[in-house]
Amino acid sequence: MCSNAPVRAAAILGLGSSERDLKPFERNRAIDWQIGLPANSSDADAVLIFGGDGTIHRHLAQLVRLQLPVLVIPRGSGNDFARALKLHSTKDSGSAWDAFASGLGNVRTIDLGLITPLDPASNNSPRHFCCVGGVGLDTEIARRANRLPRWLRGHGGYAMSVPGALLRFAVRPIRIHFANADGWQLRSDQPTVLAAFANTPAYGGGMKIAPRASMDDGQLDVCLVTDMNSLKLFCLFPTIYFGRHLNIPRVEYFQAHKIRVETDAPADVYADGEYVCRTPIEVTIESNALRVITA
Repeated sequence: MCSNAPVRAAAILGLGSSERDLKPFERNRAIDWQIGLPANSSDADAVLIFGGDGTIHRHLAQLVRLQLPVLVIPRGSGNDFARALKLHSTKDSGSAWDAFASGLGNVRTIDLGLITPLDPASNNSPRHFCCVGGVGLDTEIARRANRLPRWLRGHGGYAMSVPGALLRFAVRPIRIHFANADGWQLRSDQPTVLAAFANTPAYGGGMKIAPRASMDDGQLDVCLVTDMNSLKLFCLFPTIYFGRHLNIPRVEYFQAHKIRVETDAPADVYADGEYVCRTPIEVTIESNALRVITA
């Protein structure tokens, strides 16, 4: 994009956002705005998303199709994807937008995760995710957190949902296979509290479940927490906020380009805090899937 060319911007306004939130981004009056996703990539130069991880998640399929640069304005309850891009506030996003509109080329291409249901009876299509997906305890926590009022979700709602989820959660065997040059190999087949597969380091409003994750390495970071009692689990969760859980016994961590997740009975799968489908699933990384405007 030439620095003197007019910029056409499309804005997605997530829950709790309105056109008033565009004001800090409208200082350059040469920019043409539209509300909602453009039909084609030729209809806009960039897409701005006012919302959190859930809002981004719900639009990923269209954003991948359009291949337009995307700017995230953190207005949700979690905002882990925005933080991974070093966009911690509306001010950070505003500065990134000014740089982009001035033609500085601050656009990065990143990976996305892709979850494919394997049950032939399932009508669910493959779904992209930007941050972290999972099976097990974290899905119950996400379900409980989603029931909270929006303002409470944004102020520790995920952590507040942990005790109730621990009381009702039943550990189940989860089988994890990973793909390599020799085909599918079994990595884990034991009672498992949670299995998280990550594209970014954090989920749940700052919980660093995958502290080594990178958005452009073509790899999933997989964290498994195998069977432990409720007290140890309750003590484990604070360490995840600082990424200090990897050396704790019964925590496994590895990287893979593609994994399969199976359970004896179908189990819910969540990603970016949103329900996706039920097991069995295949999870892979789609390299260079999304263009993002960065700080």
